[in-house]
Amino acid sequence: MDRLDAIKIFVRVVESGGSFTAVARELGLRQPTVSKQIAALEEHLGAQLLMRTSRSLSLTEAGRDFFESAAKTIGELEAAESRIGHGLRSPTGRVRVAIAPGFGELFVVPRLPAFFKRYPHVTLDVIASERPANLVEDGFDVAIRNGAMVESSLVARKIGSTAVVVVASPEYLAKQGEPQKPSDLDHHSCIVFLQGQIGPHPWVFAGRSGTVSYPVDGSFRTNDAQLMRTAILGGMGAAQVPYWLFPEELASGRVTRILRRYEPGSIPISAVRPANRRLPTKVSVFIDFVAEALAESSP
Repeated sequence: MDRLDAIKIFVRVVESGGSFTAVARELGLRQPTVSKQIAALEEHLGAQLLMRTSRSLSLTEAGRDFFESAAKTIGELEAAESRIGHGLRSPTGRVRVAIAPGFGELFVVPRLPAFFKRYPHVTLDVIASERPANLVEDGFDVAIRNGAMVESSLVARKIGSTAVVVVASPEYLAKQGEPQKPSDLDHHSCIVFLQGQIGPHPWVFAGRSGTVSYPVDGSFRTNDAQLMRTAILGGMGAAQVPYWLFPEELASGRVTRILRRYEPGSIPISAVRPANRRLPTKVSVFIDFVAEALAESSP
């Protein structure tokens, strides 16, 4: 048994909520290997660290005491490795990230070459899904989520925000005219986002007493942000989208921002992570990088 590896595995098992399977998947090991490492560590210490039942796994008193010391030690060791081995801003290791497909494909991934140039010893597993991932069970270090956060056991850090804007191409507006108020959209072709099983996502506008939902319709509906982007650039109609989808095009005039006086305001973008888990440097620098990119792309 490599004692340090066994301690790291134990810490990750506790941080993942007791899921041997999630830790095995994260570390590229077989689940029995994780179990054997924990058993060997317990034998070495002469104490039971985890209480196993058919339905759950929890820390013993000895396990809780050992975890607090071990987690602190592993965190300090990782920080020291980053400082000494690769310089002050060169953390090392793999980060598992959960992200919405559109935001990942169109905003985050195009900027990753700069991230890897800055942090060449960090590797990313980016898993895209429209459904929020279970960070603990699936072994994720962090998730990037758009929109207001609901109460949960997760730690959320707001890393930016994005305006919600209505856009169309200049070519489309030259042919159809520019709507001056939301009701004018009844005479326009709207590109509609389909939200999973919920169906068409209503547009939201600022009203006299707060935000109001406005149902729109059009000949093209999709659940894919890339397809919406292509349709807008192709002059197929107007759409309500997050600003991050078109920062360069809005700045250059390739896409026009319309109905600005009715914009509902910004929505938050947050980095969320399990509350009972350390924040390693490798995760922290990724979160900071996305926050920096959001700040740079804001209008």
